Amino acid sequence: MLDNIFEMVWSIPAVLIAITFHEYWHGKIAYHLGDPTAAEAGRLTLNPLAHLDPLGTLMLLLFRFGWAKPVPVNFNNLNHPKRDMIYVSLAGPIANILTAVIFALVLRLSYYFLGQLTLVRNTFFSNIFFSLLKGWLIFLQTGVVINLALAIFNLLPVPPLDGSKILMGLLPYPQAYQYAKLESYGPIILLILVLSGIIGKVLLPIVFFLFRLLV
Repeated sequence: MLDNIFEMVWSIPAVLIAITFHEYWHGKIAYHLGDPTAAEAGRLTLNPLAHLDPLGTLMLLLFRFGWAKPVPVNFNNLNHPKRDMIYVSLAGPIANILTAVIFALVLRLSYYFLGQLTLVRNTFFSNIFFSLLKGWLIFLQTGVVINLALAIFNLLPVPPLDGSKILMGLLPYPQAYQYAKLESYGPIILLILVLSGIIGKVLLPIVFFLFRLLV
């Protein structure tokens, strides 16, 4: 029980970083492409509290798949709405992939330096050090996994995930219009897919394959 609490406490900062970078870069790219909606809503910030969705964050902590509060984007304000929709939608997953790579590099360095340590683990201070080291490694490992999971999960072509916006931008207008009608059913479909374990069985192997590749 205490181990689970310890792991969750060290995982929370990694989850907040993943969520924040994902949503921030959606808004940032939209702003540069002509839409100030996110900035006007106070969402063009690295403050994680502005981006938290309680249920989505809990899902990330428990299942490693979840979501943040979507950054508002008015695609009609974009310079080239159909094309720019793809760029804005890709920004979040790409930010997560790059963040995962950074976490992985720091984790590899941490493993290297850990291999150089020769400490006696029977003193009060060494026990504290090893606890902090264990937490640091949990933080980094979670950072890699969560960012990869968030990127891959959001690329699924299920409304309202980023993948659906990318697909909408690629489809011809008539098909894109019909596809957009599914958006109202998207959250229900997603919840069923996550709770049934289908998403986990399909995507987790991909996430852990990439984790092993990076680390």
